[in-house]
Amino acid sequence: MTVHFIGAGPGAADLLTVRAVTLLRSSPVCLYAGTYLDPEVLAHCAPETELIDTQHLDLDQITEHLVRADRAGKDVARLCSGDPSLYSALTEQTRRLDAHAIAWDVTPGVPAYAAAAALLGAELTVPEVVQSVVLTRTQARSTAMPDTEALAGFARTRATLVLHLAITRIRELADELVADYGADCPVAVVYRASQPDQLVLRGTLTDIADQVAAAGLRQAAVILVGRAVSGSVSCVESHLYDPARVRHR
Repeated sequence: MTVHFIGAGPGAADLLTVRAVTLLRSSPVCLYAGTYLDPEVLAHCAPETELIDTQHLDLDQITEHLVRADRAGKDVARLCSGDPSLYSALTEQTRRLDAHAIAWDVTPGVPAYAAAAALLGAELTVPEVVQSVVLTRTQARSTAMPDTEALAGFARTRATLVLHLAITRIRELADELVADYGADCPVAVVYRASQPDQLVLRGTLTDIADQVAAAGLRQAAVILVGRAVSGSVSCVESHLYDPARVRHR
């Protein structure tokens, strides 16, 4: 058998890849995090699929389910919100699978930041405004951040900043970012992008925390900071499509 780590995307059932849907239909067991998924995603599974919600399970308990499926010769669809390459605990889980000699593979998904940018209609890299995107998180009741990854260091680049798992600290973060980005820097908070209850808040580093507090957001939100987040950012045209560029056939 094989454990298939599958990027479930931001939550919408129609944003999974064709490969992901195929694996969901063919796997007798599906482990998923119910906190972040639209229930419609699970409709891709076969009617007889064993569904296991992992939102209240620890890593040992999750591993037990995977080992049990392996012993029964059943493939497992292990759904991860967004893309497995970001904040999915893929490393910890696959390390344990390797210790049990259980085969596994990874199917990518639409990451939450990409779904948020799509909802905003924003390109996060804009010619001569910003050409880099920093994907990071902060520490609250979570794993410690490495000393070399202080938010202030990222802020000095003035790249488009995407903060995951940070919504409960948005006021402190906004205060910390003002020095480098400016008080008028555009900020967008996207809650449950692509799901029926999605919500978009637009503001600046000055007022976004008040908006988040008023909306009562505590989880499942992505914070995007930077000039590219503005709905009316001005820029030069890129060299790639410049009519004056010499093109060799």
